[in-house]
Amino acid sequence: MMPIGDDNSQRKSTPIITYALILLNVLVYFLEVSGGEEFVLKWAFVPSRFLANPIAELPTLFTSMFMHAGLGHLGGNMLYLWIFGDNVEDRFGKLKFLIFYLLCGIAATFSQLFFSIASQRPNVGASGAIAGVLGAYILMWPQGEVKILVGHFISQMPALLVIGFWFFLQFISGVGSAASTTEEGGVAYFAHIGGFIAGLILAFVFTRTK
Repeated sequence: MMPIGDDNSQRKSTPIITYALILLNVLVYFLEVSGGEEFVLKWAFVPSRFLANPIAELPTLFTSMFMHAGLGHLGGNMLYLWIFGDNVEDRFGKLKFLIFYLLCGIAATFSQLFFSIASQRPNVGASGAIAGVLGAYILMWPQGEVKILVGHFISQMPALLVIGFWFFLQFISGVGSAASTTEEGGVAYFAHIGGFIAGLILAFVFTRTK
């Protein structure tokens, strides 16, 4: 079940920040490819390294959220940002949306850090920030229609079900990863969970402040 679009009939502005974020993520991915492992290790967020020297590693809180582990990782994240980001940007306004996006990304990183303080594995990806966008979207448009691809068929479902099911999967997977006694590669589920919750909270705050 893959989201492929939503209802943009009420959108009033061009989502410049959303498009700029997508472009920046793509550009940074090409830098990763050209820079190789050295580039990734320098700019990725590494929990144990950050805790050892937070000031020196502070930039990685931001750089890591524009990096990706591969084309599939990049493509999936950008698809979600393209579908859901424009509506949230339209509701918040451009500057507020950018601040919101970055704060969600930082909250997601610290959420993952809490569960992997000794990890030396590089953390990369926009997933946490985009999870925040999903949190905002489900709060503001729970009954909004989302187009999904199921097999070879396109259907429509309420955002509450689509995003709610996504969060349920992240939560179950996060519990499973926390129960594991080994550090294995894969998805940073607690970054998704933390980003989503941050998105819910910040959206509640942002929609009530002028």
